[in-house]
Order: sequence, then C-alpha cells, then structure tokens
Amino acid sequence: MNTPMSKPDIHTVPHGDGWANRREGASRVSATYNTQAEANAAGRQTAIRDGVEHFTHGRDGQIRERNTYPRSSDPRASKG
Repeated sequence: MNTPMSKPDIHTVPHGDGWANRREGASRVSATYNTQAEANAAGRQTAIRDGVEHFTHGRDGQIRERNTYPRSSDPRASKG
C-alpha cells in the first residue's frame, strides 16, 4: 500500500526467542522486544507516526492482524 514517497509498512514478527519490528523489504529488524505485546505496541506507534500499514504475524509467520493508519492529511482524520 506504499506510494513512491511513503515509508515501507511495518511488520511485527517472531525473532529468536522474542519479537521484532521490521520495515517491509528490509533484511534487518529495527528493534527487538521480549514480548509480542511490546513489539506490537511499538510497531503500531511507528505505523501511526508514518501513516503506513502495520502487520502482526504469529509464531508461524502467518499474518494475524492488519491495520492501516492514514497520514494526518487524510480528510477522515480531520475534526468536524
């Protein structure tokens, strides 16, 4: 769901004995966490800030949840 000028989406994925967040297409993770809840919260915040999608994967690698966070310029985000 990226446009040429947007940042890549965020994926919360299993990483060793813990969890990590990885930008779509990146070979390295951006941060690691002890629990999925910690990684998911951090990934969600990054996706909200960047206006991208956030995918949460299970231990089996399958996508369990997907959320889209529009940029603040989105008309639906305005008051009124």
